[in-house]
Amino acid sequence: MKNTTKTILALLLVATFSAAAAAAAPSKPNFVVILIDDMGYGDIGPYGSQVNRTPHLDRMAAEGLKLTSFYAAPVCTPSRAQMMTGCYAKRVSLPNVIFPSCPIGLSNKEHTVAELLKQQGYATMAIGKWHLGDQPEFLPTRHGFDHYLGLPYSNDMGGGNKPGAKGQGRPPLPLVRDGKVIEAPAVQDTLTARYTAEAVKFITAHQERPFFLYLPHTAVHVPLHPGKDFQGKSANGKYGDWVEEVDWSVGRVLDTLKDLKLDTRTLVLFTSDNGPWLTQGKNGGVAGPLRGGKGSTWEGGMREPTIAWWPGQIKAGSVCDAPLSEIDVLPTLVKLAGGAVPAGQKIDGRDFWPLLAGRSKESPHEALFYFNGNRLEAVRSGPWKLRLNGRQLYHLDNDIGETTDVAAAQPEVVARLQGYVQQMDADLGETGTGPGVRLPGRVAHPQPLRLPGAGEYD
Repeated sequence: MKNTTKTILALLLVATFSAAAAAAAPSKPNFVVILIDDMGYGDIGPYGSQVNRTPHLDRMAAEGLKLTSFYAAPVCTPSRAQMMTGCYAKRVSLPNVIFPSCPIGLSNKEHTVAELLKQQGYATMAIGKWHLGDQPEFLPTRHGFDHYLGLPYSNDMGGGNKPGAKGQGRPPLPLVRDGKVIEAPAVQDTLTARYTAEAVKFITAHQERPFFLYLPHTAVHVPLHPGKDFQGKSANGKYGDWVEEVDWSVGRVLDTLKDLKLDTRTLVLFTSDNGPWLTQGKNGGVAGPLRGGKGSTWEGGMREPTIAWWPGQIKAGSVCDAPLSEIDVLPTLVKLAGGAVPAGQKIDGRDFWPLLAGRSKESPHEALFYFNGNRLEAVRSGPWKLRLNGRQLYHLDNDIGETTDVAAAQPEVVARLQGYVQQMDADLGETGTGPGVRLPGRVAHPQPLRLPGAGEYD
């Protein structure tokens, strides 16, 4: 009888432990957002590259969803502001590139995707290029991220002491951990490998709870710095070397998720912040079939190579052609996490999970807007894109390269799209700022980021 009682008790303990373990297991999905700097629409295999080898991104697309009309911004800071806030950059007063020691940055009154996920119990980390302000108030750890490792701005913004040098008066390029400079100048050839190792470490350390990893690579912005294991290995010079190192990094992240059996509960999104820097020639990327590049509101400047991956939730080998944007990332992730976007502050993004899941083919946007700084330069609705300078109309489904203006033959479409423009102008302002624009963060006396104990740089 005693043995029977012990057996029953043991079984009860096992059942209780199993139930507790099940209750403790994360039920919320994990999120990884990988953002590349200046990568063009035609720079990776899934989008037609024949010169850059990207087997891991090829696999990611084969196992996931390729988005063919995913939009960002013409340049760095606005794109990252949109990713973090779910708003057009003009709405949060970050429509232009921020430089070192700038007095403005991301306002602490804005709700970031990291902040909202943290409220849902997520571990959060940013690894890589931030570019939303380098003052302490603006850094990732003040905007919902538990930890940060990376460059606070672009890798060409480091200073120099030589008379006439670019960046004279700025400190050497700082590598920051949380809020402290740990290396200056940053050893750029090592950055991609270090970011990747940090990402693997973060994922492994937080495998028992939901996490959000934001991985905005320094690559492939000039100056080009592929790691030593990739230098001279591609058929496309230093640019191709760095694209292929980025591909390796993506593979390490995906393989880590699979090895830890986290792949079936993790959404991974790969994209770029803006189009290729065409003026850099062989040191810049290509836009494939698209017109234009970085700094423009032609498709090549804002339409990005984007892949979504979540085995078991996103159909393998699928394609989404609906117009979507990085402003949609915040509301999508927050809703998947069981949260809600706070009322009282308008955002422009929409939940696009129904498209990722294959339950819809329709964009959640009646119209998407192409801003260049404070200027609204174009609008897209369905397949139609209206450029406001000259009132040029393109049917992007039939003319992805924006070669044939059909405005004269489609006056009703032009009028409809102009109506969207009038609505947006009434909200954010035609040239200046409208009633829907919110103030950025601002500090009175910005200071350059330096290694502890370092002196002036001038």
